[in-house]
Amino acid sequence: MKWKGGVDMPYRETIMQVVANLDSDMDKGLTQEKVVQRQREYGKNTLQKKENITVIAMFFAQLKDPMVMILMFGTGISILLKEYVDAGIIVSVILLNAIIGVFQEYKAEKAIETLKKLSEPKAYVIREGYLREIPSEELVIGDVVELEAGRYIPADMRLLSASNLKVEESTLTGESEAVLKDATQVYNEVQGLGDQRNMVFMSTFVTYGKARGIVVATGMQSEVGRIARMLDETKEDMTPLQQRLAQLSKLLGLLCVGICIAMFVISLFQERDLLDMLLVSISLAVAAIPEGLPAVVTIVLALGVQAMSKQHAIVRRLHAVETLGSVSVICSDKTGTLTQNKMRVVSSYANGKMKTTTKEMLLGLALCNNAKLQNNEIFGEPTEAALLQFCEEQGVHKEEAELSYLRLNEISFDSKRKCMTTIHQIDHHFIAYTKGAMEKVLEMCTSVEIDGKLQRMSDYEYKRILEASRKISSDAQRVLGVARKHLHSALDSGIESNMTFLGFVGLIDPPRKEAYEAIRICHEAHIQVAMITGDHPLTALAIAKSLGIAKHEGEVMSGKQLELLSDDKLADVVKQYHVFARVTPEHKVRIVKAYKRNMEVVAMSGDGVNDAPSLKQADIGIAMGKQGTDVCKQASDMILTDDNFATIVRAVEQGRSIYLNIQKAVLYLLSCNLGEIMALFLAIVCMPHVVSTLSAIQILWVNLVTDAFPALSLGIDVVDPFLMKEAPRSRKESLFAHGGMAFVILNGLYIGTITLVAFRYGLNDSAQKAQSMAFMVLSIAQLFHALNLRSRTHSLWEVGVLRNKWLVFTLVFGILLQVAVCELPFLQVLLKTVSLSLIDWLLVLGLSISVIVINEMSKWIAKEH
Repeated sequence: MKWKGGVDMPYRETIMQVVANLDSDMDKGLTQEKVVQRQREYGKNTLQKKENITVIAMFFAQLKDPMVMILMFGTGISILLKEYVDAGIIVSVILLNAIIGVFQEYKAEKAIETLKKLSEPKAYVIREGYLREIPSEELVIGDVVELEAGRYIPADMRLLSASNLKVEESTLTGESEAVLKDATQVYNEVQGLGDQRNMVFMSTFVTYGKARGIVVATGMQSEVGRIARMLDETKEDMTPLQQRLAQLSKLLGLLCVGICIAMFVISLFQERDLLDMLLVSISLAVAAIPEGLPAVVTIVLALGVQAMSKQHAIVRRLHAVETLGSVSVICSDKTGTLTQNKMRVVSSYANGKMKTTTKEMLLGLALCNNAKLQNNEIFGEPTEAALLQFCEEQGVHKEEAELSYLRLNEISFDSKRKCMTTIHQIDHHFIAYTKGAMEKVLEMCTSVEIDGKLQRMSDYEYKRILEASRKISSDAQRVLGVARKHLHSALDSGIESNMTFLGFVGLIDPPRKEAYEAIRICHEAHIQVAMITGDHPLTALAIAKSLGIAKHEGEVMSGKQLELLSDDKLADVVKQYHVFARVTPEHKVRIVKAYKRNMEVVAMSGDGVNDAPSLKQADIGIAMGKQGTDVCKQASDMILTDDNFATIVRAVEQGRSIYLNIQKAVLYLLSCNLGEIMALFLAIVCMPHVVSTLSAIQILWVNLVTDAFPALSLGIDVVDPFLMKEAPRSRKESLFAHGGMAFVILNGLYIGTITLVAFRYGLNDSAQKAQSMAFMVLSIAQLFHALNLRSRTHSLWEVGVLRNKWLVFTLVFGILLQVAVCELPFLQVLLKTVSLSLIDWLLVLGLSISVIVINEMSKWIAKEH
């Protein structure tokens, strides 16, 4: 097998051979000149995707719609009747509908495409000697890449170094157990993918440890590219709401067709014009069948999630938007989400005293640390960066120390041990340094260093150290202990035992200013906030008190307490607690399950590789965009680009608003469609010897002007100011809950009735005037009716008439258009209207505005009673 870039089976080559063959440098990486040249030669590091559908293809897809076929049939009837103007208008309606459909689909596609780009994985690459973060698609063959736990592997790589590296390769090999890798391994014979311990492959991910690798294959040349499998390129299924609306559309469609057939049959017995009534029936079927409901939902969802991305919340799955509106519990990480993630050391303890440090303690903090100082700037995880900054300020410099203390190995931090250990060689001696959670480090120690001398860790000394650490924990400080052990060799067993305690430091991470207000909003919105942290219970409580999450110790549950409870007992008591401290990833899963057993809808935030199970278990998994691992992001439904709790709350508010806007658009369309059916059907039944209430062209015009645009304007309505003062809706709640169906029927009947009143009034003059009056009232009443949907419970004046500028524009433009249709001669010819007198217009306006008056009265009565 020939590898693109000139390396033959890299797992059979030594590290130096691979680096030389790829013309790279294992310490400095590639130069910018080589990167540009290779990007030109090999292209981007992406797998082939399905080509996006073109605008032309979208347009022709619109013309295949069954409704368009029916309209084309109507065009044929118009030509038979020699109504060439009508035929031309129907064709224009078809084309305009197709253009609107293409615009909506294109906008939705672009919105979703933008969101996918925002959530694309990144890679840490060394170029020209500097570590930088780049989009993984920009990687080229020969790039030197840093890997760490939780990161997806962005390309096929030969390992250059590895420290306890374990990789989950099930996507390629089918084996779910993580594989331990070894960079020093070289093979003499051909090996299968699962046996190449010195290689890592694109789309697999690191579960433990860290490593450095050199890219040997990218994109379609990688192993996953060869089997042409795009792991995250699954088709977005319809959301549950879209599915329900698609079914509703079919049901209502059949009902509408039934009414239209009945109307046509009745008109036959009344000896009306056969072809003319067939055209009217077809037009009414096209106008009244709500086949556009799922499309309206799609565009509203797509535009809604695009708006959310501008507020730092990237929704990865559309169904999450529906669920967001029902969230009743938010389980939030503390660090970086509720706090600023700007760690700094404010306390220290050594030699049995506070505000004291020793060189040994500072050496431990600097050497057992993966943060790096580069160009006077510290790069790394916030806690480690704060520790390194503290050491630098105290005069211990990591770079100088590492020249004497050569790092040989690392036992990475994990959530069970809650500590990290590094092993170093100084001259011919070996030494281990450990840092981590205070209680864990103390448990490992059998001695303590005071004034440079070792003393046995007595019960008195143990309690004195623990009491000092608890005191600063209650001041919202995170306490980390540091210990040391001299070893006989780097391969000693039981490294993290019989250690010597050197001291501890207290770090503070101030709460975010906006978090307090966000939590207050949650309480108003009947949403419980639970803070979940690995910190000491006292530290967690102090932060929770400052944020208004908890008030006393009785609201805090530790991981140890949680382990003593059965799942049933935990479900019984979980709602009494607002802080969970010293918890493991397994505990997080149990907490989420306990809330869900209480029928709560749970949003869960996380950032580590071990948080993925709890994010998947939650109804809404929320990953951190800055600190979150790739694995965590893949498991999530939503990513926060600013790692901010307030963004979660804004996203819940947006989720509620999007669902409410969809409900507004659906109820508006259905009540308008019912009004159209009632206006025509009742006239045929009750007035058998007069013309149809509306002509076929007028029906299609009403559908085009007064249905589509107001519905979309309602779909992007501004957030209701009362929205976050209400309890979350049930996830099973129907769109027609809280009187929605009654609202549709009553408003549909009322619009149909006032249309008939106008029609009857116009008959006193002529049939054409009657149709013109009915046409104006039906269309303008529907436009005014859109204002009723701003809120079905609060008065229009409370929610603000002018807050939805798109709706105001649609209303004004629609009314002016209707006036033009009735008063401009060339439009009169096209739409078969006649001019109306001032009295006629006042009647049209009065009847149309009455739709608002009736709804405002019903809101007032409902409030009073």
